Amino acid sequence: MKIVAAILGVIVVGALFFYGWHTPKTETAVKPGASVSPVVPPGVTVAGDELGQQLFKDNCAACHGVNGTGSENGPPFMHKVYEPNHHGDMAFQLAAKNGVRAHHWNFGNMPPVAGVTEEEVTEITKFIRKLQKANGIF
Repeated sequence: MKIVAAILGVIVVGALFFYGWHTPKTETAVKPGASVSPVVPPGVTVAGDELGQQLFKDNCAACHGVNGTGSENGPPFMHKVYEPNHHGDMAFQLAAKNGVRAHHWNFGNMPPVAGVTEEEVTEITKFIRKLQKANGIF
């Protein structure tokens, strides 16, 4: 009987840990329409990254907001959820190519971004990382 209770206890603790680890906390879960205030204001170019900024504007800003601050259609990249240690650069390549199942936010699934090359996603990612750095994300 003690063994069964111990096993059930381990299962419950493990489930609680798993649920707590994979579920965004209130400070990281952002609801649609929420955005963050950027250090680099909308419309300001990040020095040396005009190509990345233009590609972001053309392919990403409609959902992720000007300078990645989020919109009613998509989450902000100026958030610790997208720091390089959590979402590496390859995550941006895969998201653009394959789309993304909603897992941090309440915006629904992201469809693939048609017509964007790997090289263009690399430039977009460089731009996002410069903005994140300017905003203290990493």
